[in-house]
Amino acid sequence: MDFSLSEQQESLIAAVSGICSQFGDDYWHKRDREGGFPQDFFAALARDGWLGICIPEEYGGSGLGIVEAALMMRTIAESGAGMSGASAIHMNIFGLNPVVVFATAEQKRRMLPPVARGEQKSCFAVTEPNTGLNTTRLKTRARRDGDHYVVDGQKVWISAAQSAAKMLLLARTTPLEEVRKPTQGLSLFYTSIDRARVEIREIDKMGRKAVDSNQVFFDGFRVPLDDRIGEEGRGFEYILHGMNPERILTAAAAIGLGRVALRKAVGYAKERQVFDRPIGKNQAIQHPLAECWMNLEAANLMMLSAAWQYDKGLPSGAGANAAKYLAAEAGFKACETAVMTHGGFGYAKEYHVERYLREVMIPRIAPISPQLILCYIAERVLGLPKSY
Repeated sequence: MDFSLSEQQESLIAAVSGICSQFGDDYWHKRDREGGFPQDFFAALARDGWLGICIPEEYGGSGLGIVEAALMMRTIAESGAGMSGASAIHMNIFGLNPVVVFATAEQKRRMLPPVARGEQKSCFAVTEPNTGLNTTRLKTRARRDGDHYVVDGQKVWISAAQSAAKMLLLARTTPLEEVRKPTQGLSLFYTSIDRARVEIREIDKMGRKAVDSNQVFFDGFRVPLDDRIGEEGRGFEYILHGMNPERILTAAAAIGLGRVALRKAVGYAKERQVFDRPIGKNQAIQHPLAECWMNLEAANLMMLSAAWQYDKGLPSGAGANAAKYLAAEAGFKACETAVMTHGGFGYAKEYHVERYLREVMIPRIAPISPQLILCYIAERVLGLPKSY
């Protein structure tokens, strides 16, 4: 069993690190304070071809796997960009997997190259205010009207919708009461956003101000039939295909964020003098930091294992869910410990660790709650009775 990275993977980390080094703490501090999409960061990654890392080469991408995408996401977060940097490119990296897998050749030629080149930003519109993770109960309706669908409804927590030109949209095309199973009757679309018919309202939130989160309202929004991905009514099946990779990439970002927080804490503990000695000499400081390192490393192994399983075509549900859970918890503990290690200065924005603590709440909450992951493992892995 070989745990070493390949030469290509090591080169990937070095190249992405080099780009990230151009966007230091002051850059992300300003983005956190002022907001505004980090377009120059996005463009720098696009210039070197990193946004199409998982898109097939024939459509302008690199054709690499989830292992490589996860290493990239971890590297970006670990640079100090945190969830602001990782979320800025998440949709480009793997959000269009349903298009890669289920779209026609003509659709792929039309839809994928602009994303790989960084010419188009996209958003992913699934979650609704009153359904949460119960995706089969989505209420946004897409009604067929000739060679178009007419969409009415509402979505929430849609990232990057303020600047996105395209949207991957899941909507119900057959009413729930008319389908045999709740998972049927949902359809998936990848289409341009007509802002005359789509209202987007930004949500003022706790962290990651650089990447907006939004409520989205559809009122007679017309979507061409040619923008439907796959068959009508099978959209839920299509988005399931991308859920495990999404959890793996979220785990990778959480690990990177935990690592940079730990690095800041260790540096501070070595330099901060109290009672004529560095606080890093105190076991009350040392032991929590050592525990954070171990937890992050364990989560990292789980994340890489899950990514490897996915790339090999093996069942990866348990690994992807476990990786997301362990990485989010380890990242949160590392960020919290970094703030506490800094003491009062941990509360000051100039030391950056308070930003990390605010941002690390994202992988704990999304794209699935820790409680539902525990249910998944209990029921799907341990064979316990279904609880909901």
